[in-house]
Amino acid sequence: MSRVAKFYDAYGEREWTRLERHRMEYAVTMRALARVLPPPPARVLDIGGGPGRYSVPLAAQGYTVTLVDLSPVQLNRARMYAEASGVTLEAIIEADALDLPATITGEFDVTLLLGPLYHLLTSDDRARAIDAALCRMRPGGILAAAFITRFAPFRDAAIKDPLWIVRDPSYVERVLQTGIHDQGDDLAHAYFAHPAEVVPCMEAAGLTTVALLGVEGIVAGHEAAINALTGEAWEAWVTLNERLAHDPALLGAADHVLYIGRKPADRVAGHVHHV
Repeated sequence: MSRVAKFYDAYGEREWTRLERHRMEYAVTMRALARVLPPPPARVLDIGGGPGRYSVPLAAQGYTVTLVDLSPVQLNRARMYAEASGVTLEAIIEADALDLPATITGEFDVTLLLGPLYHLLTSDDRARAIDAALCRMRPGGILAAAFITRFAPFRDAAIKDPLWIVRDPSYVERVLQTGIHDQGDDLAHAYFAHPAEVVPCMEAAGLTTVALLGVEGIVAGHEAAINALTGEAWEAWVTLNERLAHDPALLGAADHVLYIGRKPADRVAGHVHHV
């Protein structure tokens, strides 16, 4: 995970501004969370939250937010953004999603995993991270987890590097079949999940599924004109894409899927499920 930390330490402002460039991903995610979160001041644990792109606005709504990330540079940015927004985070903690420290105390009503699962290349590590998150949650709490879809890197290559699929066809086939990207320096190595595996993975950890959304709706890779909109027109597109995000036919067309699940009241803490 030190590779991931170094990547995000060097990523600078882009980790905050990425969701300004991809406004629909952010807007639909926030709407989806608003539908399931308990009212403030419920406690939120944002694991892998980087510069606080979700932590800060949730704290501004009155939630009690603890932010955890393995990049000290991104955490410093979170402190800066929180101060600039006039909000206070309950705690800002440098830690790995696989090894949450004892300084994270109490039970949380909501846990966010909106980044760590991108970088865990094995099913065992993904299960460990999900289990660690669940162990910090109260029975009946909500967990929201984001995945990059298996097909997202191919859409990205079509825009930025269309010769990729002929330059290294064996590696391309490996990514397509396994979802594992472990060459080069971009994205600090990544796991691209097939949409069909997300619900079984999360339910194997003991969660009860509430929703699965393709958060870009129908505009993944086609955002430029939409991002320029404001007011009624922008809200209309967000409403449309929030609606279509739930359509199973569009999950593979999205770059990111958002899983929302509930921890059952009888879920036993501390057991790691291997999927």
